[in-house]
Amino acid sequence: MIKPAKSPRRASVAGSSAAVSTEEAIYQDVYDAIMEHRLPPRTKLTEQILCQIYDTARHTVRKVLARLATEGLVELEANRGAFIASPSAAEAQDMFEMRQIIEHATLERVARGATPRQLGALRKLVTEERNAYIAGDRPRWIRLSAHFHLELAQLTGNTLLVDTLRRLVSRTTLLIATVEAPGQNACSFDEHDQVLTALENGDTALAQQHMAHHLHNCEERVQPEDNEHFDLRAALGKS
Repeated sequence: MIKPAKSPRRASVAGSSAAVSTEEAIYQDVYDAIMEHRLPPRTKLTEQILCQIYDTARHTVRKVLARLATEGLVELEANRGAFIASPSAAEAQDMFEMRQIIEHATLERVARGATPRQLGALRKLVTEERNAYIAGDRPRWIRLSAHFHLELAQLTGNTLLVDTLRRLVSRTTLLIATVEAPGQNACSFDEHDQVLTALENGDTALAQQHMAHHLHNCEERVQPEDNEHFDLRAALGKS
C-alpha cells in the first residue's frame, strides 16, 4: 500500500516546529552558559560555529542572537558580530540605580492590589528557587532568581515597566560574580523571602527596605570581566 505523501502545508508546519525547537535549545544553552559564566562578557558568539554545533541554518542562529540582544545579554556590533554583553562599571551602577527606583515603585503598586493567590504564586517561586540552589542546579536557580523580580513587576499590569525591568535584570544578573565575596549572602531566595513576607504582612515600607538591601547586595557582587578569546564549543558543552 502506497502511503500518501505529506502535504506541503504539513511539511511546512513540521519544519517550522523543528526550527522553533532548535531555536529554543540554542537560546537556553547560551542563556545558561552566560549565567554560569561559562561564556564571560565579551565572548564572541560566532554564527558559523553555532550553526555547526546545532546543525542549523544561519537565520535560526540570528533569531536567537536577536532575542538575546533584546534582553540585553548580547551586543550586536556592525561588521564584527555578536558578543556577550559587557556593561561597564559605570553602566552597572546606573542600572542598579534604575532598578532601585523601578522596584521601589513596583512594590508600592503591588502592595495595593496583589491578591493572596498572586502572593502565593510568588511564595511557590521562592521555594523553587531555594530547592534549585540546594540541589546545586545553578542555571535554574539563577533563572528563578531573576524571574522573581519579573513576576513582581508583572503584577503591576504595566507591560512597559516589565519590558524595561527584564532588560535591566538580565544585564545586571550576567555581571554577578560566580564566586561570592567572603561574608556576602549568595542565597538570594532568603532576601526574596523577606520581601515577600513583608508584602504578605501588609508592610509596604519594610518590603521596600528589604528590596533596597537586596539590590545593594547584588550590586556589591558585580564583577565585570573582559575575555576576548574563548572556546565557544567547549563552553556550550558541545566539544
